[in-house]
Formats: sequence, C-alpha cells, structure tokens
Amino acid sequence: MQYTKADAKAWARQHMKGVCNVIMPTFTEDLRSLNERAIRHDVRREIELGFWGALVVSECGTTHEEYRRFLEIVVDEARGRLKAVVHTSFDTLDDMLEIAAFAERAGADALLLAYPPNFRPRTEDDIYEFSAAVMNATALATIIFNVHHWNFDHIHPAEMSAPLVQRLAALPNVVAIKCEGGGPGNGGLVEILERSGDRLLVSDPREFNSPAWIKFFGMPWMGTSNYEAFGDSVPRYFRLMHDGQWEEAMGIYWRIHPMRTARLADLQSFAGASFIHRYSWKYQGWLNGFNGGPLRLPVMRLRDGATRRLYEAVRRSGTLAPDTSGDLGDFFKGRHPC
Repeated sequence: MQYTKADAKAWARQHMKGVCNVIMPTFTEDLRSLNERAIRHDVRREIELGFWGALVVSECGTTHEEYRRFLEIVVDEARGRLKAVVHTSFDTLDDMLEIAAFAERAGADALLLAYPPNFRPRTEDDIYEFSAAVMNATALATIIFNVHHWNFDHIHPAEMSAPLVQRLAALPNVVAIKCEGGGPGNGGLVEILERSGDRLLVSDPREFNSPAWIKFFGMPWMGTSNYEAFGDSVPRYFRLMHDGQWEEAMGIYWRIHPMRTARLADLQSFAGASFIHRYSWKYQGWLNGFNGGPLRLPVMRLRDGATRRLYEAVRRSGTLAPDTSGDLGDFFKGRHPC
C-alpha cells in the first residue's frame, strides 16, 4: 500500500482524480476456471481508455478462491497503471473481512463497501456498527456506498442520512462516498456534501450528472460504474471539464448521448430487481473492445432485441470497436477464447 491507515484521507485527496470503471471476470468456455488471458486483455483495455482505476467485481459467480486470483491477476497486469478497487459484495461479514485482508496483501488500492443481502438493520447504529467493523479490520482507503439496493430507506429516505455519513466520515480510512441514495433529486448528495465534503470525496457515479457536479464543487473522482459502455469518452470529457475545456468536453458528452439513453433504457428494464445486469454490462464493454465471454449464474440473460439496441447505440455514438459484430455468439466466445 502507498499509504498508512492514518494517511488514507490525504492519499485520496492527492491521488483519487479521474474516473473509476469496473472490470468483470471472464471464465473459460466450460465455465470451470478463470480465463486469465482474457482478464489481462481487459486490464490493458482499461489502461488504454484512460481510466483511473477499476472495481474488481465480485458478483459474477466467482468462488472466494477465484476472486482472490482474479484480484491478483488485475493487480499484476496493472503494475500501478490502474488502481484496483476491491469489491466486498459477499454473503457474510466474515467473508468480507477475509477478502479485505487478502486485498491488502495482494496490493489493492482501495475498497468499495457493500452489505450482504441478508443484512437487515433496524437503526442507523446497526449500519454504523457493521460498516465500522469492516473499517476497523482494514487499512484500505474505503469508499462507502449510498444506494437504494441496500433497502435502508425504512430507516431514512436518503438510504444513508447525512448525519450517519458524517459519523462514518470520522473513521480514518473512509475517504469517499459513492452517492446514489435519496432519489428522486439530489438532496441527499448536497446534504452529504455540506456536512462531510471536507472529509470525503463525494462522487455521483451517474456520468450524465458530471457536468453539474464538476462545475458546482469540482468533483475530482467519479465511480464506480460501467463507463466502458462509452469507450474512452467519459474519462476524456471528465479530464477536459477539469481543464476548463468545456466546449470540447461537451462535444464528447453529447456525441455519446445515443448510448446514454439506450443504457438508461436497459437499466429500466430490470428496475426493482436490486440486481445489476452484469451480462449486459459485459456486452456493452465488448462492443468497445473488451474481451466479452461467458459468466456464471446467477446472472440475468441477454436477449437479442436488447443487445441489438445497445449495438446500434454504440455505433451511432462512434465508439464501436472495429472488430465487433454485435452477434451474441461472438460475444459469448470472446476475443480470447479458451
């Protein structure tokens, strides 16, 4: 690690600048093991497209052992050129602590906090104590995640209230918040920014909001989401906005609008499932030069109509990789089949 637990906030202020994508595993064609060549291809593609880092996704059917190996491959191939964010989406707190400890040893740069599906807090103290248990066990710079998936709105309509976030922000290695809770509207984010913006990097991962937030409070870091759906466009316009080159940045922003609307329509097709369509995300990345390839259950299925619409939107946005047919059979095979 490049920092101590006590220095995590200072490290984040200095180094968390840019766009944090995601990276998903790829399996061999028989689904029995990881496809290392394909994963390394995807890491190189992340770097080529200009991403600051990538969330090493843990929700694609990997065993604990496979996830540890997946993380090792990402860190090894990145060699410091891409930050690796460990994903703590596992069944139990013990699982999360085990992976966090391994991630420190493996060279991960940060951690995105998640909550198990069976975690049912009754009070904000319950959320705080569970979160603090992870923070106390790791030195990794941690991004807390405020989102409707956790089903915390029975405690507060913002999912995580601003006072709760303020308490979490006092922990030394809580450095940022991925803020999607409290919709519709932006009240949750603004209230968190007012109370904790001096301690946390506040990020709205929904890229379509980034012009406002860069103008309003200079949002330095944005993540995590499947920005690879737009090729290199999001990190490019994000940098240009920070450099004050707004005309060029907004040209890129509007050029990819066909894919933006198609992606949002795809998200709406499974709204309420509290389950991300990782196969759709992987398909969108494949259209932009990533490996593609098979995932394991549990995963939502791809359908021809939806993928045709995504393919056409990427083509219209001008980011379609030249060797990409759009055909599902080609996608499932991937660029590096084994």
